[in-house]
Amino acid sequence: MRIVPAKRLTDALSPPATELQERPYVAVVVGGSAGGMEALSALLAPLPADYPLSVLVAQHLHKSDDEYFARHLDARVSLHVTEARDKEAAEPGRVYVAPADYHLLVERGGTLALSIDPKVNWARPSIDVLFESAARAWADALIGVILSGANEDGAQGMRLIRDLGGRAIAQDPSTAEYAVMPQAAISIARLDIVLPPEAIGDLLVKNALGKIKTGNRLESGNMENSE
Repeated sequence: MRIVPAKRLTDALSPPATELQERPYVAVVVGGSAGGMEALSALLAPLPADYPLSVLVAQHLHKSDDEYFARHLDARVSLHVTEARDKEAAEPGRVYVAPADYHLLVERGGTLALSIDPKVNWARPSIDVLFESAARAWADALIGVILSGANEDGAQGMRLIRDLGGRAIAQDPSTAEYAVMPQAAISIARLDIVLPPEAIGDLLVKNALGKIKTGNRLESGNMENSE
C-alpha cells in the first residue's frame, strides 16, 4: 500500500496515542459528499481565525478540481483553507482539504500523509480513511463530523472515532441535500449529536477548549447540556 512519497498506510494507522487521552480536543475531521460543500461552508462560518483546533476535510471531489474547492472555501470563511500537503504538520487554526484523487491520512504526532492507494467506498479521498487514521492518531482528542452525501462513506470511521473516545457529530439528515451519509453514520455509529451545519459550527466554537459531554442527545437546534 503506497503513500506519496513512499510510506505505508499501516504506519499511519498505528495504535491509539494514549498520551492524548485526558487532553482537550486538538482536531476536527469533517467528511462530506453530494451537498457537502454548502454544508461545510455553513459549518465553518462561525469558527474564528484564531480557532485553536486543526480542521481536516475529506470531501468527495471530481479529480479535475485543481484546488478550486479549497480556494472557494478560503474566500468564504475566516480560517485559512489550503489543500493538505504530504508530510505537513497539522497546525491549529487551519483547514486542510484532501486534494482531489488523494486519500488524506493522519500519522502519529499529527503529521499529514497523502495516498494514491485504491478507492475506498468508491471514493478517493475516502472519508473512512481520514476518520480511521485520525482516530488512531488522536483518540479522544478528536471530533468527527459527517455532512450531506449520497453513500455510506464515513460511517465506519465515525464508529471508530466513538470507540476510541472521540466525539462524533452528524448533520441533521432533514437539513441535508442528500441524507444517506449522515443517516448511515447515525445508524452505524450510534451517534448522539445531530444538528444542522450552523449549529455544529457553534458547538465546535463553544467546546474548542473543553469536552463535549457524553450521553446527551442533541437534536436540531437544541444545544442544551453541550458544554
